[in-house]
Amino acid sequence: MTTEPRFTFRALTPEDLPLVAAWRRKPHVAAWWGGPPTDEEVRDDLLPDFGSEVLWRFIAELDGAPVGLVQAYDVMRCDPAWWRDETDPGARGIDLFLGEEALLGRGLGARMIAAFVRSLFDGDPHVTKVQADPSPSNVRSIRAFERAGFRRVAEIVTPDGPALLMVIRRDQR
Repeated sequence: MTTEPRFTFRALTPEDLPLVAAWRRKPHVAAWWGGPPTDEEVRDDLLPDFGSEVLWRFIAELDGAPVGLVQAYDVMRCDPAWWRDETDPGARGIDLFLGEEALLGRGLGARMIAAFVRSLFDGDPHVTKVQADPSPSNVRSIRAFERAGFRRVAEIVTPDGPALLMVIRRDQR
């Protein structure tokens, strides 16, 4: 009997930063997350947000083993340079990756996204929608979001460059 993979999410801790740095140096992650960083660059990037009330980071675990990073943020309150036209206080954004290349191509990204989105909707009745903004050329990511129920909204330009805005609404899941 085959069991369905089970994703859980625990808050990122300072002890996780070397693992996140190692994942961020993997070619399949570095290509979409700003290149391969040093441990110090990851620490300097992530540590200031610990305890934030508008940005939350998690280690995704698959059957108890750490496999990736997921971050969620309050779209309207997180960074004024992003999403200037957003008026929905229930909008949340997400960014994520699977850390090990061996996990790719097995449908796990879509399952991780779906499990995390479910936890956002189930954990906060005020969350009305979840959005993501993968690069238009990140076909693997776009496919995973679509398989998790996200819909393409528009091609946009973000502070990081071109992106495809994708959304799943509470009432559409």
